[in-house]
Amino acid sequence: MTMRNFDLTPYRRSTVGFDRLFDLIENNARLNQGDNYPPFNIERLSEDRYRVTLAVAGFRPEEIDITAQQNLLQVVGRKDEGSPADRSKFLHVGIANRSFERRFELADFVRVEKADLADGLLVIDLLREVPEAMKPKKIAINGGQLVEITAKDRDAA
Repeated sequence: MTMRNFDLTPYRRSTVGFDRLFDLIENNARLNQGDNYPPFNIERLSEDRYRVTLAVAGFRPEEIDITAQQNLLQVVGRKDEGSPADRSKFLHVGIANRSFERRFELADFVRVEKADLADGLLVIDLLREVPEAMKPKKIAINGGQLVEITAKDRDAA
């Protein structure tokens, strides 16, 4: 079963407050049905660090634009397609040399930390920074002190 055929309706009925998440999943599956260029990996490096790696062989840094705005990371590569006369010299063209646009939905409080291009791979490091006011706090009963909940506390619960 692929994401395109996955029905989220039962989950929508039994959850509260996850509508945006389900919308993102469904929209992403719909958008990714077409072109899969350039190929990419998404990896979780730690609890709050992520890495997106795109295979962009043949692109120079000045041909790639990375734009991060609230909850969206957009990577655009612009290539001069060249004239048909230039292409007539090739007996086989197997290396994609075309423009592209990739969009990634980001969770709240995720920002781009850095981007590097080397050996045909564009590596974009992401960092999730939750503001202090938004971090979970343990609520004390009967006037005790508030205690900050750490990741270890959440995992133990």
